[in-house]
Order: sequence, then C-alpha cells, then structure tokens
Amino acid sequence: MAVVVFTNGAIRVAGSTADVDRLVVIDGIVASDDLAVPADAEIVDLEGGMLLPAFRDGHAHPLLAGRERRGPELRDATTVAEIRERVRTWAATCDDPWLIGGSYDATIVPGGMFDARWLDEGEAERPVVLHSWDYHTVWVNTAALKAAGLDAETPDPTRGRIVRRPDGSPLGTLVERPAIDLVLDHAPQPSVEADVDALAWATERLAEHGIAWVQEAWTELRDLPAWVAAARRGRLAVDVDLALRADPERWPEQLVDLRRAADEIVGVDGLTARTVKFFVDGILENHTAHLIDCYHDAHTRGLPNWQPEQLGAAVAACDAAGFDIHLHAIGDAAVRAAIGSAEGIRESLGRGRRLTIAHAQVVDPADLPRLADLDVTFCFQPQWAVADAVMTELTLPRLGPARERQYRMRAARTAGARVSFGSDWPVTSPDVLLGLRTAVTRQDGHGLPAGGWQPEERLTLDEALDAATSGVAWQAGDDAHRGTLLPGMTADLVWLDRDIRRGPADRIADARIRGTWRRGLRTFAAPALAGPASTRPF
Repeated sequence: MAVVVFTNGAIRVAGSTADVDRLVVIDGIVASDDLAVPADAEIVDLEGGMLLPAFRDGHAHPLLAGRERRGPELRDATTVAEIRERVRTWAATCDDPWLIGGSYDATIVPGGMFDARWLDEGEAERPVVLHSWDYHTVWVNTAALKAAGLDAETPDPTRGRIVRRPDGSPLGTLVERPAIDLVLDHAPQPSVEADVDALAWATERLAEHGIAWVQEAWTELRDLPAWVAAARRGRLAVDVDLALRADPERWPEQLVDLRRAADEIVGVDGLTARTVKFFVDGILENHTAHLIDCYHDAHTRGLPNWQPEQLGAAVAACDAAGFDIHLHAIGDAAVRAAIGSAEGIRESLGRGRRLTIAHAQVVDPADLPRLADLDVTFCFQPQWAVADAVMTELTLPRLGPARERQYRMRAARTAGARVSFGSDWPVTSPDVLLGLRTAVTRQDGHGLPAGGWQPEERLTLDEALDAATSGVAWQAGDDAHRGTLLPGMTADLVWLDRDIRRGPADRIADARIRGTWRRGLRTFAAPALAGPASTRPF
C-alpha cells in the first residue's frame, strides 16, 4: 500500500466544502483524513501553495495542436510577408510532397480573405495548405488549387464556400470543412507514427498546464489508429475521450460505423469514445455561424450544417445508440437548435446521459428560460470572452450592436445550465489559468477594458474553478469519481505555487504549475522538481 500525504498548503477539495489541512492518498485514491498514516508515508510539502482537483479541458484538439508542430510557427506573424517568408524557409528544409501547417492570424488581412498568389511567392511548386487560427478556413497556394482541380467552374459544396475573385476563379481561401476537404482529400494523410509523436507532445503540454483529462472535440475515424497506438504505448499524458464527428453528408448510415469504432477501443487504458460531435454551424468571422436574423454586414443568416429537425433526429439516434452528445453551436439559431435537440432527449438526460453545447457564443434571450429544467452543460472557452482584435475587427462588425452580448457565462448559469470550460486549443492556449483570469475579470492581459468587457457576465473565482474541474467531470459523466478531492475520488491533482484566491483577480495567471497527477501518477513536475519521482505511483 502506497500512502502519500499533502500538507502545508491550501487544499481545495470541492467548491462547496471548506479547505482541509492535509490530503491523504492511498494507492491513487483520496482517503478519509481520519485514517492513521503509516510512518513510512511519503510527505509532500506544498510550501504554501495550493492543491486542487486537476484541471480538465472540456473542448480541445490535441491532435491538431501536435500536427501544427510539423510546420512553421505562424500564430505570431503580423503580415502576409512574414508568413510567406516562414513558408519559404519551411519549404527549403522540408521534402514532403504537400506542405500543410497552421495556424495564422486571420485578422492581418481585412475580412480574413487571403490570396493564393501571395503564398505562391513562398512556395509555388508544391501544394501549400495553411489553417487559419479558427480551423474553419484555410489559405492555399495555386499549386494546391490545381492539385484539387478547383477553378471557376467548380461549384461551392453544399456546406462550404470557395472564396472567389471577380472573374469567378478561386481566390485561395476556402471556408468550412466541405470546401477545405476539396483540397485536403488529395493530400497524403499523416502516418500513424507521426501522429503518435504529435499526441505525445500535445498531451505532455496539457499535463504541464495541470490538466488530467481532455475532451478531444473532433475525431475522424481515420485518426483512431494513432490514438489507440499512443494509448497502448503509454504515450498519452492525460486521459482522453474522443468525440467522433457526425457527418451530415453520411448520416444516418454513418452511425453504425461510429458505434463499431467506439466499441473497438473499449478497454484501451486512458482512452474512450463515448461521445458524438456535431458541428451545428460554423463561425461568425466567416459568416458561417447560423443566426436567427441576418448578419449586420451581410445579407445572410449563415451556413448551418444541420437543420433543426435533422439535428434532433440525429441526436436522438445517437442517444439511443448509447452516446453522449457534444454540439458545436456558435450562432443564436444554432444554439436554439442545440437546445431543441436536448429537449428531445430530456428523459435520457434525466437518467444520466450528457449533452454539451460548446461555445454558445450568441444566445437569444428568449432561449435562456428553456434551460431551467433541462440538464445540459454549456462548455465555454473563457479566453474568448474579451474584446481582442478578433472580437473588435471581425466578430462585432458581423453581429452589429443589437447582438453584442456574447459568452454569457453568468446568464447561462443563472438560467440553470451547468457550466464547464474548455480551451479549444490550438485555437487558443491550453493555459487554464489564463481562462480563469478572463472568466473572472473579462479583461485581457493588460487589464483592458477597465471594469471588464460585459462585466455582468463575470464569474466568481470559485465558480470558474468549479467549471474547470467538477463542471468538466460532470460533462464527461465521470463526476462520481473525479472533479473533486473528496474521499473515494481518483487522485487527479494539480499543485499551484500559490493560492490564487488570495491575490488580485488580474494576477491569477501569474501562478505556476508545480505538479500534475493523473490517477495517482505524476505526469508533470516543474523543472526544479523533475527527476525519477516525476512518474512514480503513489
């Protein structure tokens, strides 16, 4: 029997209970504090820091994040010329037949529409595909357009858009997955070995940020071999649930394949596929999010992937097949359809099925009362709830002044929804502390705007901590075992160097992770603590 005792710090066992003076863990399970501790127990001195249930990321894309490492770093590039030069350098050192990378900042070009000819100056011979920061748009060069056979005669796919020049020829920007896949379907797929390395790197980064579990929010069936290989080789530093993407073009026949794929990985340690993911709509910045009324700057209501009746039937079918549901819904019409689909499986939700509405960027006030007796989770990405360049230059001009209120965490919670947090990494950082700071202050890292952006939607720090821990555990259907440090719970832990409740809210992100444990194994130790003990079981 291995016993470890954490002491000399602030130990937050759960949001509704007082801190405890020490935490006893026996064989990876939190034990009752009144148990006699053997003389040979390991003592961990928290050195005045803070011990919490490990963070959990309710919506992220670690495989995409890991794949980005194979290309150049583009996120901090501020001009087209800078991106082009990095692509040129990349092309000179890489012999892959296609160059696929990401992700660039779409705000550096008005409207976020990029020309293939600009990219040709960086690499003209081989196809180049660059994902934008949102992963709903790509920028390609002329060679990629030619490889895919896209020209002025190519029609737009049903749920995507080929941005065009005045003469009808493709500009070089493709919007939403059906259009993007017109090109990527011609590109070679990453090898399993490359993806295993990508997953190992990405999940190690999550552990560094205090995370022990993640909802991989977009999995294609072709990605499963890499996930299974990584799990079986012990290369995943976090536990993972894979959300298998439902494709409206292949529905309902696809459900049989999803169920079979999920069943095949049952028993793979640390890996599940309990969830089906629906992209109900796109995003506001490229006019593909589905709105109740037209965009402020365009005569369109967006590009929905699922009509409400079709979505309701598909969600009910997934529920009957034993899946939980994860719905990407950005626009108010998409959120309304998502809530409607939840109402269709109300009885299952009452028996423990989980349905999560991710992002919920714009919610019509008329739909908030529907949440009162409907047990759903809104998974917010708190780092987005700030008036940054994306918000001010792209999002708000699309919505107009009548729909400025977004990421209504307080309103959703008050209305009766459960709230969880996710990062959507690599769209934004996996740093949970950054998300906590933003949720509490609604300010950027410079403390702007003063008083916070839409401050009525701020959460308290305790509420935000619950969203990042027990809220995600509920979303995952794992709340009986994880998300708190009450006796009998799995010892998923994160050790911070300070008690973030004791300082100013705008300094929350100054804290540092000193250690992360998953199921009684240390998955991350801060450099000063690194060594043989970094992977020892309790």
